[in-house]
Amino acid sequence: QVQLVESGGGLVQPGGSLRLSCEASENIGTIHVAGWYRQGPGKERELVARLTSSGTTNYPDSVKGRFTISKDSAKNTVYLQMNNLKPDDTAVYYCSITAGRNYKVSDYWGQGTQVTVSS
Repeated sequence: QVQLVESGGGLVQPGGSLRLSCEASENIGTIHVAGWYRQGPGKERELVARLTSSGTTNYPDSVKGRFTISKDSAKNTVYLQMNNLKPDDTAVYYCSITAGRNYKVSDYWGQGTQVTVSS
């Protein structure tokens, strides 16, 4: 069973940077859509970055200009570069990948990684 393993979370001071990684445990084929979501304390899960197979990216205004999503298909890995982090960015971050292989499209989710922005 394919698993998405996230890493790169941790404690960072305001203004700092982190790079999250989301690696599939095996070849998942063609990545059609990749996304990063977050859920802060007492908040609903929200989308913070989305990348389509055509290279189109989408970000909410709250992170635009600070977060960048990318992928390395050869490594079955999706990244989220987060710069100029703010305390409001504190949340559990989840990755999501929709990929196709052998004429089957599947959705995968990571287990989440904690990001805490605090001085």
